[in-house]
Amino acid sequence: MTGVALGIDVGGTSSEAVALDESGAVVGRGSAGGGNPHSNGAEQAARNVAEAATTALGRHELLACVLGMPGSAFNTPAVQQAFAPFFSSMRPRLITDSEVAFAAGTRAPDGAVLIAGTGSIAVRIADRARVATSGGYGWLLGDEGSAFWIGREAVRATLRAVMAGTAFGRLALSVLEAVDAPVAHSALASGKVIAAVNRERPIRLARFAPLVSLAAIDDPVAAGILERAAQSLAGQVLDVHRGGPIVLAGGVLRTPVGARVRELLTGRELLDAPDPALGAAWLAAVDAFGPDAPRPRI
Repeated sequence: MTGVALGIDVGGTSSEAVALDESGAVVGRGSAGGGNPHSNGAEQAARNVAEAATTALGRHELLACVLGMPGSAFNTPAVQQAFAPFFSSMRPRLITDSEVAFAAGTRAPDGAVLIAGTGSIAVRIADRARVATSGGYGWLLGDEGSAFWIGREAVRATLRAVMAGTAFGRLALSVLEAVDAPVAHSALASGKVIAAVNRERPIRLARFAPLVSLAAIDDPVAAGILERAAQSLAGQVLDVHRGGPIVLAGGVLRTPVGARVRELLTGRELLDAPDPALGAAWLAAVDAFGPDAPRPRI
């Protein structure tokens, strides 16, 4: 077995790992549950990251490893302790998920990246490193335009319709059905919605986001949520962009929200990062094989 470079991209809902050989060929992949300690708990997050990494590595010799995850994820002793075995065995270079996403979209050293998945953040990149940010405060303080934010707005709009006695649009009907609540203007209906949401981790509100995209075709409430999401995301990246390409990453930017964001950013060089784990793997390849390491070959 030849030596490989291993890259791992960690998010709130999944952990993805890719192994590259010296030619840039993908020789291993691994996937597991979310590896962000803030949304998954330290112990479970560490297990998920280790599972994805070991699956991708297989029996290959590890030459270099890059781990990309939210910048505030390792700021507590409990998280550091949970991840200690992984760091001891893999010895990763820890960088932010934004640096990983930018590298997935371009070889350029400078530009900006907008990530909108379970959470959201915009980052200015210089020499492949994060130098300024907008957003990225987590579900409690921000994440505007993210799947979490869109899902939360969907539930809020549904509760307003239930309690105010206004007509139910497609979005409200979809949310009520999703939580098995009666289609009625009643305390029973609102109570069912609130109870269903509170039984789960807050980040699970993201599961309602697809309902908004589906309803927006003929529901002005849903369309308004998507427009506010797009305006917020475009504003975040414009806050930090100072030239160079803008890389777009995350599932929300592959929905109608993403199409609207692209309209709002017309005139700027926009690139996609469909697989951020490839960006982490390429940065690991640069560490292992040198600055001329080829881009990943899928």
